[in-house]
This record gives sequence, C-alpha cells and structure tokens, in this order.
Amino acid sequence: MKAFIYAAGIAVRLGPIAQTTPKILLEFGGRSLLEWHVLRLTAAGVDQIRVITGHLREPVSKAIHALKGRHAADVREIFNPDFQEGSVLSMAVSVPEAELCDPFALLMDGDVLYDSRMLPRLIGSPHPTALLIDRGYSAADDDPVLVPIMRGRPVDFAKRWRGEADQVGESVGFFKVSAADMVELAQDVRSRSRGEGRMDSYHDVIRAMTLKGLFAHEDATGLPWIEIDFPQDAAQARDRVMPLILRSND
Repeated sequence: MKAFIYAAGIAVRLGPIAQTTPKILLEFGGRSLLEWHVLRLTAAGVDQIRVITGHLREPVSKAIHALKGRHAADVREIFNPDFQEGSVLSMAVSVPEAELCDPFALLMDGDVLYDSRMLPRLIGSPHPTALLIDRGYSAADDDPVLVPIMRGRPVDFAKRWRGEADQVGESVGFFKVSAADMVELAQDVRSRSRGEGRMDSYHDVIRAMTLKGLFAHEDATGLPWIEIDFPQDAAQARDRVMPLILRSND
C-alpha cells in the first residue's frame, strides 16, 4: 500500500513559526507530525510513503532521510517546485505514482495529528473510495470542511456548507481512492494544472469527485485528532489532543 502526504504549503495562518519550521516538523509528544504519520501508516500496513514537499523543503528532506534509518518503511520525497501556487499542483506531482496504485492509494493532509485507530478504519472500509468524517465538529473556532451525508453518501465537500442533510461531518483530511476512481482524479488534476486552474486547491478536486457521487465515508467521531492551521491549534494539539491520543493508544 502507498500513501501520499501533502506538506508543501507555506502555512501562512500558522504565523511566524512557519517561516522557519515546516508545519509537518512541528513536534508533539516528542515526535514530529511527519514521524507520527510514518508510525501510524506502518502500523496500518502501509509500506510506501511519499511526502510532497515545497516550502522549506530542505529540513523536511533531511527528516525523511533520518526516518528511513529508524522505521521499516519506504519513505521518499516528491518535490513540488510550484508550491506557491494552488495545492492542486502538489497533487499533480504525485499523480504519476498515485495512478499506478492498486487497489487504492491514500491521500492525506500533512497537518493532522490523529489517533492510531483512524487509518485502519479508512483502509478497512468496504468502499473502494472513501473519506473520513467527524460528526463532533465545531465551527466556532475555525472553518471546517464540511461533508453532508444524504441516504448514506457524501453529497458535498465544502467550507461554510448550508443545507439539509441526514448527517454532517467535518472532513479529517484523509482519502482512500480506488484505482478506478484515480483515473477520474488524475484527469481532473491534469486539467486544472493547466491555465487558470493552477491556483485551485486539491480539495476542489475532492469536491468535484464528491459531487459526482464517487466518495463513500467512514465515521471517526469520538477519536481524538486535530488539524493544525493556527497557533492555537498547535497549543491544543500539545495540551489537549496529544494526551488523549497517548492515553487511548496505550
């Protein structure tokens, strides 16, 4: 199995720390986010990990090299030289490998600290293409990507979503994409990578696939996790989420 971790962004919202430290190298519980990813992925049976880099590439490259000696996983870098444009270009540099994955590839936001039970839930989904949601979200302090569910299927993938649905969850930022649906994803990514679409987010690609009914979902409600966008997220990750993860994963 192969996973692609997207970690090329500039992370402007994180503030001054992001000017010197890549977000994926922030440390919680004595390990970087990158190392937590490697640990979680290898424990879930993923033996090939690709990290898409861009902003502050050099320290991430060094960390990848160091992890190779400590963990039994094939961890490699894929560099996005156009990281200052839309994140769809990070997905674009990963597509040549991702579209060769069979039966599926994992696509993952790099800025998430999460419980060890999350990935097995996604990987073990009976659905060939699926995403993770958390119904316990709060829109009070941030701007979550919402996934409304109707008749058991996601029907949208958007911030500030409003409407009627049977359930609504926040996207965790992890996606399982089958080889068949990767064809659709790759075509969309390549199309957006030319011309005006270069400024798109790769979440725009996920939304387009969701609107076409290609994604199922798995529920991670109740498991501790956090996406780190702002300084207060990093503080929450350190003070609240990491202790919960360590207790629940003992």
